Amino acid sequence: MNNNVFRRGVLAAALAAAMASTVSFAAAVSPTGDPARMDLTSLQGQPTFNRFIVTYRQGSSERANRAAAVQTATAALNRAGLVRAGRSVAGAPASVSMRFQRKLAVGGDLLRTSRSLDRTEAEALIRQLSTDPAVAYVVPDVMRHRVRDVAASTLLQPQTVTPNDTYYAKYQWNLKAPDGTVTTEGHANLGGTNVNNAWDLADGTGVVIAVLDTGITTHVDVDTSLGDAGYDFIVDSFVSGRATDGRVPGGWDTGDWTTEEPWLTECTDATHPPEDSSWHGTHVASTAGAELTNNARGMAGIAHGAKILPVRVLGHCGGYDSDINDAIVWAAGGHVDGVPDNTHPAKVINLSLGGPGTCKAKDPAAQAVAAANALGAVVVVAAGNEDIDASKTSPASCPGVITVASTGITSRRAFYSNYGKAVEIAAPGGGVYENDADSGTPVNDGFIWQALNSGATTPVPNDTLYGGYAGTSQATPHVAGVVALMQSARLAAGMALMTPAEVLATLQQTAHAPSVKPPANRRIGAGIVDADAAVRAAVGDGDATVLTNGVPLMGQSGSTGSSTVYMLSVPAGVHTLSLRADGGRGNVSMYVKAGAAGGASDYDYKSARPGNRESVVVPRPAAGSWYVTVVGETAFTGMNVVGSFRAPR
Repeated sequence: MNNNVFRRGVLAAALAAAMASTVSFAAAVSPTGDPARMDLTSLQGQPTFNRFIVTYRQGSSERANRAAAVQTATAALNRAGLVRAGRSVAGAPASVSMRFQRKLAVGGDLLRTSRSLDRTEAEALIRQLSTDPAVAYVVPDVMRHRVRDVAASTLLQPQTVTPNDTYYAKYQWNLKAPDGTVTTEGHANLGGTNVNNAWDLADGTGVVIAVLDTGITTHVDVDTSLGDAGYDFIVDSFVSGRATDGRVPGGWDTGDWTTEEPWLTECTDATHPPEDSSWHGTHVASTAGAELTNNARGMAGIAHGAKILPVRVLGHCGGYDSDINDAIVWAAGGHVDGVPDNTHPAKVINLSLGGPGTCKAKDPAAQAVAAANALGAVVVVAAGNEDIDASKTSPASCPGVITVASTGITSRRAFYSNYGKAVEIAAPGGGVYENDADSGTPVNDGFIWQALNSGATTPVPNDTLYGGYAGTSQATPHVAGVVALMQSARLAAGMALMTPAEVLATLQQTAHAPSVKPPANRRIGAGIVDADAAVRAAVGDGDATVLTNGVPLMGQSGSTGSSTVYMLSVPAGVHTLSLRADGGRGNVSMYVKAGAAGGASDYDYKSARPGNRESVVVPRPAAGSWYVTVVGETAFTGMNVVGSFRAPR
């Protein structure tokens, strides 16, 4: 679409609003509207609204032209008394402007108001939209949950979900709130991830998690519906266990067992002991979300409404970087020659694997991660189990990944977990013992429990075995599952998916500090992942437009007295935060505040130069949400807003 057409349309609407005489809200509201072209029944589901789905008639200019759609909606705002000339008096609701969000698959347009409207205001807008001849139908875009409708005011009032899975209550401390509740093993739970509260808002529906591992096996309590849609990326026949070289369809785990010969002489690690198949991928996938939940059987999975795409990259002796890197790109929806394109692109990729080496930006693994990030996939990686600095391992040290350390039920860093600046966050991986993290007798609370397979070499079909593991491999799918919950909540709210950078910043700002603080030379990132806090933050403040680090939001406009709020998530450790508004015509002031939206009377920083060129620089900003409020001193158009920082490593 021609940006100039769009800007002229918005400018014309803004000028028309500015010239309109100020009228009282009550006098401007039409008492009727067209009942055949609107639905008001959903207005009781939540107290405020800022998103509306408008379906324009076939053949209308509004259906084909977003500028026309915005202009029509702005006119309805004006008729509803929500666009006010000049500044609003103290205590009066701010003037409202309208922005186009996107075209929906069903043909409707999603439009968003610059601030939330209460039920009376929302009803007035809907009624006025319904009177326009170009409008076929209009409804509020309400926030819905898979089980029940969720009103915005209830997002701060969780009602804990307790699944009826057989072993959930006894064994899965890791999914519960870290509230000190004593487990059946006699330990106070200080290391849980608060997943049970997050289930009030999301279950992962609509999100695909790719688990790049040994593949997956069938189990009576595991969703393997995407098993055939996955892929075996192992080329080498020795590693795959197949008769010939080559990749094959299906993400099934056929075993990774080894024996004395020829495995020990062929494996790169000459000390590799003979062992049965690990069925590692089944355990990891179950934690992330493949484990069926609330089915009165076995365990519970974190993002149990998500779909798990198994990708086999580890076989006998392990897996090659060349296969793993190709699989990362393919899993995210990128093209890999010789392999059919992935029909279920993942927005979360779990890598519970690694080995020695430092991964830099030019490394093929880092390039694969960058390609996945560009496609919108969040790549979550295990820090490793060597009790060393994770900067010495790969892909844990790759730029662009979220590297996960392991903690136990006391919240202490697990004795085996890698650590250091390369680690972004921690999650339960097990390994905390009865009296001390580094010694003692293992107990059930020292493990992460999930589905397994009882086959020694080849898998037992539809098995019923569960087992406990400890390792950063188990910590990693906790974070992958939580990311899926975050993205699922945004989908349910009609919001765009978060970028990988936004996901990381949100995870870090919502993490809870471990009760047992790690020493300064054994850092485990921002803290322990908190699923409930992360999901609620991901849905965010409905009045704020989310900024992506370093990406300008182009063509912003507003009327005199308008107030538009933007939000940027900033991770811990940032040296300098830069927030700017520039370009276009008009005059604005900019107010910056940490933690909540501010304004002319409540701000941490401000910039109020003549014109549209405003800038605020914050040295060593606190981690969290930073809000930028742009106030129109006069009508403005064509302005760009950008927030940027250098992400820490």
